[in-house]
Formats: sequence, structure tokens, C-alpha cells
Amino acid sequence: MANKELEQKKLEFSNHVKDLQNQITKRMQELDPKLNLIEDNWKRTDFKDQPGGGGITRAFEGELFENAGVNTSEIFGDIDPTFAARLPGEGTQLWAAGISLIIHPRNPRVPTVHANFRMIQHGEKFWFGGGADLTPYYPHTEDFKYFHQVWKDAAGENYAWMKEECDKYFVNHHRNSEMRGIGGLFFDHYNKEGLDQDFKMVKELSESFITSYFPIVEKRMHESYTPEDEEFMLHRHGRYVEFNLLHDRGTHFGLKSNGRTDSILISLPKRVNYTYKYAPKEGSPHSEMMEYYYPKDWV
Repeated sequence: MANKELEQKKLEFSNHVKDLQNQITKRMQELDPKLNLIEDNWKRTDFKDQPGGGGITRAFEGELFENAGVNTSEIFGDIDPTFAARLPGEGTQLWAAGISLIIHPRNPRVPTVHANFRMIQHGEKFWFGGGADLTPYYPHTEDFKYFHQVWKDAAGENYAWMKEECDKYFVNHHRNSEMRGIGGLFFDHYNKEGLDQDFKMVKELSESFITSYFPIVEKRMHESYTPEDEEFMLHRHGRYVEFNLLHDRGTHFGLKSNGRTDSILISLPKRVNYTYKYAPKEGSPHSEMMEYYYPKDWV
């Protein structure tokens, strides 16, 4: 493959994620007219203190979306040789572009969602990664089926293994292998069908995010909720924090590649509760919800 072809695809991918960032921002603002947006265009230096790209961080706070981040980045340059040795490819030159988002709604009847899609080059090796997963706090199982159906339709024959990877990845192993949510898709180091086909697949997957999530938001955003609903959500926020800080590769990658700490940790929820040996009341919807934080076939 000619280097020129790869460089063209890198440019296309970088432009695509910025366009997707704009589409998602617009949809959030339509649903939450009082949404406050802080946009931060940032730059970084690489491991050798040379210019190394940057990104666009968009941090949101509103009535519907309590806190959220929809971020894009394109970074390049030298990385720590110790970190480079753990990646496919040779040398210490890295290029990466992607979109990463997390949306934490205020209403516990509306699920939290996470998604990211990225393209990475290290030396002569390049690959794609990403996925999306849903973290609900109330057992609206029809929403879980809808979310998975959208991704099954988008991923086609790749859905089964991508779902399985997601079920294995977003897991708090220190909590008896309890999942962060009800899964979705996850893939990493994807380089299988050639540059054009891989690029097309990841682009089409990323474009399915809006369809997968915002119809659920519209359906649930006006539902009333109880103090017990909110308490359960805040404790599940605690599980979210545990996964993101202890296990998430994206968090570790961002910090080790001299990413921007505030942009990386924007994934954390605004409010969190921790209670010693917390458990929802037996027979409650929240107790039922606990059964769904393990792998299940939703479609």
C-alpha cells in the first residue's frame, strides 16, 4: 500500500470525526436547549517536547444531560519507548485520531452512553478501534434490545464477535466480573480487510451512534423518577468510576501518550455515591437491574 493512500485516509478520518462531533453536538443541543457548552481547542507536545497535535474538547452541562464530553483529537510525534514497545509496529512515532464521547443524563430513567472510534498508526502498522456501550439504571429491557439491534444492523456479520469483545472488556473484574452496563460493541487492533474496507466499516459504525442512543433519550427524558432511582444511579456511577480508572485502556493510553488529563477524565460522572456494601432493595426494579449487568443475548 502506498504511503500516499494511507495519508489520505488519515486525513479523511480526522475530518470525519470532527463532522460527527458537530452532528452529535447539534442533536444534544436540540434535546437540551439550556445545555451549556465549553469548547476547548488544545495543543500538546510529544515525548521529546516537540509539537504533537491536539484536539477539540467539548464539555457539556445541562438540565437533561448533567455532564457530558464529546471530544476529538489528532496527535502525532514521539512517545515513551516503554509504551511504544507494547504497541504493534516499530519505533516511537505515533499518529492517532478519533472521537470519544460520554453522556451522563440527570434522569436515572435515561441511560448513560459511551462511544469512541479511532484510527492509529505506529511505525508501518495501522489499525482501527472503538465501539459503544450503554449503561442503564432502570430495567427498560426494550431499550436494551433496541440499542443492540441498531448495532447488529450496523455491524452485520461482525456483530457477534464485537458484542462478545464488549461483554469481556467493560467489566469490573474486582466486582465478581460485573459489567459496567449492558454492553454493545467493542473492537481494537482491527486491520483485516484492507485499508479501504476497514475504513468504510468503521466510518459506517460511527455514523450509527446517533440512531442507537438519542431515540432512547427522547423516549425516556420526561419520565418521573424516585429518590431510590437516583440513589441507584449514583451508586452505579461509582462502578463507572472504578472501571474507567482501573481498567479502561483508553484512559491509560491517553495518559501514557501525554494526552490532556482533563479531556481524558471528562468521562467521569459529576455525582457519585459510595456506601459500604451497598445493595438495592430486594424485589425492586434496581435489584432486577443488577441481573442485567452480565452478558446476555439481547437480539
